Amino acid sequence: MLGSMHSESWDMDPKHLGFVLARYKFVSKMLVGKKRVLEIGCGDTTGSRIVKSTVEHLEGIDIDADRMASSPSKGTKWEIPTKVWNVLDGPLPSNFDAIYSLDVMEHIPPEYETMFLRHIKYMLRDNGVLIIGMPSLESQVYASEGSKAHHVNCKSEDGLRLILKQYFVNVFMFGLNDETLHTGFGPFCNYRLAVCC
Repeated sequence: MLGSMHSESWDMDPKHLGFVLARYKFVSKMLVGKKRVLEIGCGDTTGSRIVKSTVEHLEGIDIDADRMASSPSKGTKWEIPTKVWNVLDGPLPSNFDAIYSLDVMEHIPPEYETMFLRHIKYMLRDNGVLIIGMPSLESQVYASEGSKAHHVNCKSEDGLRLILKQYFVNVFMFGLNDETLHTGFGPFCNYRLAVCC
């Protein structure tokens, strides 16, 4: 069973769902054994289920209550607690061992990205891990007009590293082309994943 957002993806372009779930698998492998984890932009939590199976506690926040309400994990042993929350309004009053955010930062206007990252850093423990995933700037030439209209802050590999290094000592960059993970030439990546600690 899929939530509303991923059901739509399955209906329109099923291979895209495979690409999205590969991102969640990467996060799940990076965060194995973490005690308290937060997903920013959890949507319908379909992909979150993959991460939930490798961490002790996972919760999600999103600004779309309707999407969260369609979560396929509701009422199951895999239920993921969710809350309507906009990170730009302020950090949650708790500390997490890890935070991840897939397909969110490209929607944050550049003038608000500093606030976005400061609030995330505030919610992380001192030795916490952040994973950010977003479409690459270079991929936008192939994006649909609808996608381009909402992707206001895609970044090159160097651009994403530069902003994240302002908040984290270590920033490790990975690329995804469809579901294939690599550390190849940055401009050839369709999707970027940054692991920060």
